[in-house]
Amino acid sequence: MAKLLKIALRNLLRYKRRTLLTTSLITLGVVFVLIFVSVTGSFKTMMIAQNTDAMLGHLQIHRKGYVASIDNLPLNLNLNAGAVERMEKILAAQPEIVAYSPRIKFGAMFSTFVETTNIRLNGIDPAREFRTVPLLPERILAGDKELERGEIWIPELLAKGMKVKIGDTVVIVATNQEGSVNGRQFKVAGVLESATGPGGRDGYITLEDAAEVLRMEGRQISEVALRLHDFNQLDVLSERLGTLLDQQLNPQGKPIFEVHTWEDLSPFFNVARMIDLMTFFMKLMLIAIVLVSIMNVMIMAVYERIREIGTIAAIGTQPGRILALFLLEGLSLGVAGAVLGNLIGTLVIVLVNVSHITYDFGRQKNLLLRAGIDPFEVFVLSLIVIVIAVVASLQPAFKASRMEPIKALRHI
Repeated sequence: MAKLLKIALRNLLRYKRRTLLTTSLITLGVVFVLIFVSVTGSFKTMMIAQNTDAMLGHLQIHRKGYVASIDNLPLNLNLNAGAVERMEKILAAQPEIVAYSPRIKFGAMFSTFVETTNIRLNGIDPAREFRTVPLLPERILAGDKELERGEIWIPELLAKGMKVKIGDTVVIVATNQEGSVNGRQFKVAGVLESATGPGGRDGYITLEDAAEVLRMEGRQISEVALRLHDFNQLDVLSERLGTLLDQQLNPQGKPIFEVHTWEDLSPFFNVARMIDLMTFFMKLMLIAIVLVSIMNVMIMAVYERIREIGTIAAIGTQPGRILALFLLEGLSLGVAGAVLGNLIGTLVIVLVNVSHITYDFGRQKNLLLRAGIDPFEVFVLSLIVIVIAVVASLQPAFKASRMEPIKALRHI
C-alpha cells in the first residue's frame, strides 16, 4: 500500500497545475464552510445565552394550560402551595439542576402620577433568580443591581418614554384573581436593557411584593425557571421531568404540570433552526465542490493515461491494485484540501477574534463576535471532504481497473 501511495502522489505531481487548482478549490470550500459554521455558531450561542441566561432559563414548569394563555398572564392558572411542594421534591432529586427560581407573573398599570401605561411584572426571589439566569444583573443599565422589597426594575423603553429616573416613586395597580384592585408605591431602583425577545419589556419586583400587590392567600407561583449544569442535557432532563411530573395528578385525575424548554417559549428557536439549515446547505455546497472537482480530475487522469494503464495491466498488475491506485490519488487530493482548508480556516477565525469585530442584535449594540472552533465540526468537515473525494474517484477508478490491456495499448 505504501508503494501505491508513493506512485499515486508521483502521478499527481506530474500534473502540478491541475493538482494545485483542484486542491485550491477544495481548500477554499473548506475554509468558507469552516468560517461560516464558526461565525454562525457564535451568533447562535450568543442568541441562546441571551434568551436562557438573561430571561427564560433553560427549562420552565407551569400549571397545565398556562402556556396556552401566557399572553394574558392568567392568575387563575397559578400553582398553589401543595403543587409547588410536590414539584420541589422532584426537582431536588435531579442532579442536572444547578438552580431554579419561582416567579409570579402578572399584568399591571404603571403610573408616575402624571402618566399611566401597562407593564408586565415578574415577582422574583433575587438571589435564586440570579443563580438561574446569571446574565440578568448585566441587563441593569442604571441603578442598583440588588433588588430589595419596595423597589422595582423597569425596562429601558418605559423609563425613556415616561421620563422615569432612578429613585423616582411610581405606583403599581393590579387586579387579583378575585377581581379586587390594589395599588402600591415602589421606588425605581434600576433600569433594564430592553433585550430582544419575550420578557424584553418586563419589569421586576420581589416575590413578596408581588404576592402583596395581588393579595394572594398562601403561596402561589406562575412558573418555575430551571438552570442546568450542562446545557447539552436539556432534552434528556426535559423528557425525564415531563414523565415524572405527568404522574402528579389533581383531584380530577389530570396532570397538574407541564414542562417547556426555552425552545418552546422563545421565537428565536426558529432563528436557531434556520442557522442549522443554512449550515446544512453550506455543507451540501462543499460536497458538490469536492465531488465535481475530483471527479473531473480523475476522469481526465484516466483518459490521458489509458496506454499507461494498459501497460501496467499487461505486465500482470491486478485490477484491484489499479483501482486502489486511482482511489489513493483521489484520497490524497481530499486529504490535502481538508488539511490546508482547516489550517487556513483556523487562522482566519483567530484573526477574526483578534480583530474584535462587533455587531448589533436587536436593541443590543456592539456585541463582540467570538467565533469558536469546534473540534468535532472540524472533524466532520474533514471526514465529509475525504469520503466524498474517495466516492468521486470510484467511477473513474473502476473504469481504469476494467480496461482490457490490448485495447488500452492501441489507444492513441
